[in-house]
Amino acid sequence: MLQDYGYLGLLLVAALLVPVGGIATSYVFGRVGIRPSKMTPEKLETYESGRRMIGPPYVQFNFRYYFFALLFLLFDVEALFLFPWAVALRRLELFGFIEMLVFLIILGVGLLYAWRKKALEWV
Repeated sequence: MLQDYGYLGLLLVAALLVPVGGIATSYVFGRVGIRPSKMTPEKLETYESGRRMIGPPYVQFNFRYYFFALLFLLFDVEALFLFPWAVALRRLELFGFIEMLVFLIILGVGLLYAWRKKALEWV
């Protein structure tokens, strides 16, 4: 039985060594002096897609983008719940069917709400 937990122990040690090793390496290289010698304005400039920044780096985004992403995650998780339910439907019998039906009705009401609020329009 102890051998079964050995693999878990090795995984735990590896999971701890990777971040600690990264932090330690950064600390050592910072102490030794392996870092950029001069911080020029070009080095401090934000770099994205090989283009120069135009305007301030902080731009207001429309909330609809975040809401659209949250709705996508919601219905993506719904699909995750539907697959195991469909596999185990015969063992769950009527109770499992009614439970999933209530779940789908709640999500359907949420979808109708988002649709009526025009949250699904990409404008």
